[in-house]
Amino acid sequence: MLGIIVTGHGNFATGLTSSVKLIAGLPEHYEAVDFVETDSVEDLENKLNAAIDRLNDCDGIVVFSDLLGGSPFKTAVEVSLKRPEAKMVVLSGTNLGMIIESSMARAFVEDAQSLADMAVNTGKDQVYKYVYTERKQEEESEDGI
Repeated sequence: MLGIIVTGHGNFATGLTSSVKLIAGLPEHYEAVDFVETDSVEDLENKLNAAIDRLNDCDGIVVFSDLLGGSPFKTAVEVSLKRPEAKMVVLSGTNLGMIIESSMARAFVEDAQSLADMAVNTGKDQVYKYVYTERKQEEESEDGI
């Protein structure tokens, strides 16, 4: 089984996790790591390492972070380089659809790279701009049809 870690600024991780839990139930091999205002980057690194330790029986880990270049993303990348045995892949720009689909697909995906690729595609597909267009009524013919 592949592990999932969600991390981000503030309560991003626990906020998304509460939504995942509501929609799909809390998945196994899943960790939420918040980077709150009182945390240092060292605190975040310690939290990420603890989450990885709890997922030590996983065949790889996909880390979902909020912002490219933000402290959670950069720290996760640094930890992944220090812990190659964890077979981590770090993503940014996470949305709820990515996490739910990835969580449900883990049983059918063999490695963290493949799961990460799927998650990125799902994330892109989940971004949509709604545009309202007024519906035109069709004119009735003389016989009412």
